[in-house]
Amino acid sequence: MDPFAPAKLGPLTLRNRIIKAATFEGRTPRRLATDELIEFHRAVARGGVGMSTVAYCAVSREGTTDGRQIVLVDDAIPGLRRLTDAINAEGAAACAQIGHAGPVANPLGTKAPALAPRRFLAPISMKWTKAATPDDLARVRSDFERAAKVAAASGFDALEIHLGHNYLLSSFLSPKLNPGPIEARASFPREIVRTVREAAPKLAVTAKFNMTDGVRNGLEPDEALVIARMLEQDGALDALELTGGSSLANPMYLFRGDAPTAEMAATMPRLMRMAFRLTSRKFLKRYPFGEAFFLPTARRFRSELRMPLVLLGGINRIDTIRSALDEGFDFVAMGRALLREPDLVDRLRDGASSEATCIHCNKCIPTIYTGTRCVLESEN
Repeated sequence: MDPFAPAKLGPLTLRNRIIKAATFEGRTPRRLATDELIEFHRAVARGGVGMSTVAYCAVSREGTTDGRQIVLVDDAIPGLRRLTDAINAEGAAACAQIGHAGPVANPLGTKAPALAPRRFLAPISMKWTKAATPDDLARVRSDFERAAKVAAASGFDALEIHLGHNYLLSSFLSPKLNPGPIEARASFPREIVRTVREAAPKLAVTAKFNMTDGVRNGLEPDEALVIARMLEQDGALDALELTGGSSLANPMYLFRGDAPTAEMAATMPRLMRMAFRLTSRKFLKRYPFGEAFFLPTARRFRSELRMPLVLLGGINRIDTIRSALDEGFDFVAMGRALLREPDLVDRLRDGASSEATCIHCNKCIPTIYTGTRCVLESEN
């Protein structure tokens, strides 16, 4: 399959099968689109991707991780319209990743308790989460409905619902965070997916979905496949983007490669820095990088699902992209590689490159606090 031929994603036709994955850009200090955010996505769109995903767009202030991400309310529409116009002008589609951080949120930034299926001590904030009540769930449902409508009014072509990394909807799916029968755990996330679809019927709707939480007693592929089949049968999604890991308890599982411990510590106040250094080996576990590291698990999903799938995770080479598409994946998503080379897709298409120059040092991760970027490229 030709990676650079036009491809259908629900109601959309993308110019190729390569998507810029959602990676928090660190350019929204007031929870609104900025010129810096627009230029960040303009460069990637100009560089050849079929679609650029804006991350992370929260459905409420409560749903941000630390109070700094875009919140999809009416005040955000003018800036977001400038952003989507800029992406579209370069020939790419614009996607908004929408979600609620749930237990991953830091109450110091959101000014609200972190919401979760049950009460537990969140390892990031070291504060107790709030067990969601029926009123809380009704409010979150309304927030997703409003956010989807705001995204549509802002000119987005697609929405990616965050069902991964132990954010709120993912935490409901996790047997560790939400014990109980799988049908009950999946009920609220499925309801949200249907709500978003109904609120934005003309947009492509996808979901970033955990195949595994990467933590003991968390969601594993066998159960994840059961939930994925439920989502497929519901018929509200145009594709699943397959991921894994927990921003709450095991973030390196979704990155792989070097753990930027020293760089992360340097961003923290002195007392937190000392505590982080003592606990960092447990929190930032070491996983060796491997090209297309989620592919072995994703193959199970490809063999058992009929719906379109997006392969994510350490995709750097043109031969990997071609091989994944030949195996039946409909799209591939790239993140870190495009931080260093926003024009990578054009270079791969034209034969100027066969693989990315990203070395998987992950020193880009701590830059989310000052504008996400490749520090190696910045030094050149």
